[in-house]
Amino acid sequence: MQPLTIISSLLLILSAPGAYTAHADQWRDRSIYQLLTDRFATTNESTPCPSGHQGYCGGTWRGIIERLDYIQGMGFDAIWISPITKQIDDPSRAYHGYSQQDLYGPNERFGTSLDLMDLVFALHARDMYLMVDIVINHFGVFGPADAVNYSSINPFNRQSDFHPLCFVSDWDNQTEVEKCWLGSQEHPLIDINTELPSVRQTYKSWIQELISSYSIDGFRIDTVKHVEKDFWSYFQAAVDIYTLGEIASSDIDYVCPYQQHLNGVLNYPMYHQLAAFFSNSSKGTTDLVSHIKDTNTICKDPTLTASFSENHDQPRFANLTADIALAKNVIAFTMLADGIPIIYSGQEHHLAGGNDPYNRESIWQQGYHTDTILYKFIKRLHRIRKHAMATLSRNPLAEIIYTDDKTLVLRKGSTVTLYTNRGASSAALQLRIGSTGFVANSSVMEVLSTCRTVRVAGDGYLDVVVREGSPMVFLAAEVVGGLGLCD
Repeated sequence: MQPLTIISSLLLILSAPGAYTAHADQWRDRSIYQLLTDRFATTNESTPCPSGHQGYCGGTWRGIIERLDYIQGMGFDAIWISPITKQIDDPSRAYHGYSQQDLYGPNERFGTSLDLMDLVFALHARDMYLMVDIVINHFGVFGPADAVNYSSINPFNRQSDFHPLCFVSDWDNQTEVEKCWLGSQEHPLIDINTELPSVRQTYKSWIQELISSYSIDGFRIDTVKHVEKDFWSYFQAAVDIYTLGEIASSDIDYVCPYQQHLNGVLNYPMYHQLAAFFSNSSKGTTDLVSHIKDTNTICKDPTLTASFSENHDQPRFANLTADIALAKNVIAFTMLADGIPIIYSGQEHHLAGGNDPYNRESIWQQGYHTDTILYKFIKRLHRIRKHAMATLSRNPLAEIIYTDDKTLVLRKGSTVTLYTNRGASSAALQLRIGSTGFVANSSVMEVLSTCRTVRVAGDGYLDVVVREGSPMVFLAAEVVGGLGLCD
């Protein structure tokens, strides 16, 4: 990014309310609202952005500042924004931020360095964190792959800084995945050679300057599997803040080992299980249950993985099924099960865009309505999650206490959650659930969907009725009063 003056750097330090650049432990009880900077908010909300448009629509950092009330109103205390670096001058490949050309220049379509600083100030004043998306693996260039102008890249402007030309063709060959290029002959993403000591040192200097200049709290890292693992150990030691790696794979045995090198990983394997189970009422719980157990066994720290059910690379959940009860179930699982929850902007509107680019809708054209079903639902889930996290003396993993072919019940601390893929049109169903931890003959309240009080049986079992396929959350009745959930 553009270097700051001494005065502006001092102003940043003196103005920041409290110490930021957050470590991993400080992210555990946070929740993240993911947004595409170009598609979330403009300062002129009349700007059109057609469905599937591959180009800039006008979203800016200052637009985000003006809509922080909307984000925080849902309960979020962190946002994840698009890469901030200067991109190639091709809107169709640059609006999302993954075709960078200059590490030290800001993407001026999003705003100035001062605009970005103002966003940081505004977030920190609200005790909210900023997660910035970054790309280490590659750079975007003009021209065909066999005629790259390396001098256009900053700071890596020599051909020797990059791996020789080859495109990934065998995705099961890890050497090829790490050393070959993404993109195409026409639009290549040239692959930086991160094994070189000079490249590593340059990245270290750049990332440390970025953190100190902008008080960034965490990084989401793109295309992690395309860089050798020991680079990430080097990188993590250099940044000393929370890192969240994208390893796009459904294989938990492939994804989790990256957590030996970075603080966290996007739980893509869990995403695939959630999408398969909650979008299909004929799907059983076996695979999902098995995956939860595998995550707890294989991942170094499941509580630092990130749970999500939508993002900018996958079809919207409502594209898989329009059933609002199933959408509520998948969002509730995302918010209340293990890991740091991420909700993708527009999910609160139940948007139904398909594959990229149709899942990258402009939010200003939807309107920033705070009375939609899922906006209010996510707000309610945040109240439950904050209570649950505040009452944990440690951060235990969720325990599976009941399953049948369509239902999964988890216990985490003193909170019991029920999820089902039966759907909104399903008939009422009575279940008997044990091992809840609730005291026999005590009262508990379902606080998510019904606000009904249930009496725990003398044998400790909880008899519940699932209606309209809704997710459910049970808390001891005596703790519910001060939460503003069932007043």
